[in-house]
Amino acid sequence: MLRDDAGSPPENYPESLIRDRSVETLHLRKKVPVAILGATGSVGQRLIQLLAHHPWFQIVALCASEKSQGKTYKEAVTWIQTTPLPEAIGLLPVLSCEPNFPYKIVFSGLSSSVAGDVETAFAKAGCVVISCAKNHRMDPDVPMLVPEVNIEHIDLVKEQKFPDGGMILTKPNCTVIGLALALKPLAVEFGIEALHVTTLNASSGAGFPGVPSLSLLDNLIPYIEDEEEKIETELSKVLGSYSHAIVQDYPLKISASCTRVPITEGHTEIVSVKLKRQATKEELIRIWREFSPPIQDLKLPMSPTHIIHYFDEKDLPQPKLQRDLERGMA
Repeated sequence: MLRDDAGSPPENYPESLIRDRSVETLHLRKKVPVAILGATGSVGQRLIQLLAHHPWFQIVALCASEKSQGKTYKEAVTWIQTTPLPEAIGLLPVLSCEPNFPYKIVFSGLSSSVAGDVETAFAKAGCVVISCAKNHRMDPDVPMLVPEVNIEHIDLVKEQKFPDGGMILTKPNCTVIGLALALKPLAVEFGIEALHVTTLNASSGAGFPGVPSLSLLDNLIPYIEDEEEKIETELSKVLGSYSHAIVQDYPLKISASCTRVPITEGHTEIVSVKLKRQATKEELIRIWREFSPPIQDLKLPMSPTHIIHYFDEKDLPQPKLQRDLERGMA
């Protein structure tokens, strides 16, 4: 159950996030066991890093490709995160990506080359699949969530027909998340007609081992396969309005240009926006700084205190300096 400190859900909060009000809040419950698919890849590793010490979840199963199965996770993985691999996680056996264990919540860091069918199989087995892959993002009954932007879209899962409570939820492409967060308060206050975005994508977005060093050092690559198309399709869905079990895409013209640059982590985006109503600089800054959507009332463990940070300094933001703001969640 999800409630605020007063015991009642925030006003207008999605019905599907609220269960019997006699149940304890998740803050007080024992940890929920979860599995991670694609656990040895860069996305799977980041999921482990985020969830290893989470107050609500406990990692109990790690799944990966056939070449890793039967090994301990420590033996199977090339750990590339900046924090040490937790010892208990390293001792877990690597399992196959098949829904043959009893855990209901599954986080997927699978490659898009295999994610579609595997995630569907887990949902058919009654699992709640939370996916980082692109395969199901544009399915009409699958929510593509940025919780601070479109948490009401979560009610789309009611339209999914998987048995035993199975469902699929996705997150957008990484560049779409930050862009949607910055645009949401502008869309609400002024409306948006069109935008152009140029992205400077960090090398981490290419996964591991990623782009060869001799291709990227002292260089940039002005093309990332499917990246521009993802921005142009996914952003409209994320900003879209939810009504009567349908997400109506937000009507705006989008032009995107995406470039890979030699930065380890932290995508930068240069955005020009045409608003429907004229705004002053002071209005824009105030709206960004005051942006506090309903989900903030839940005080979730990973939520940033301030979602959007505006810098007066002319040479900020910079990935190296700002990418870890509020544990990287701002």
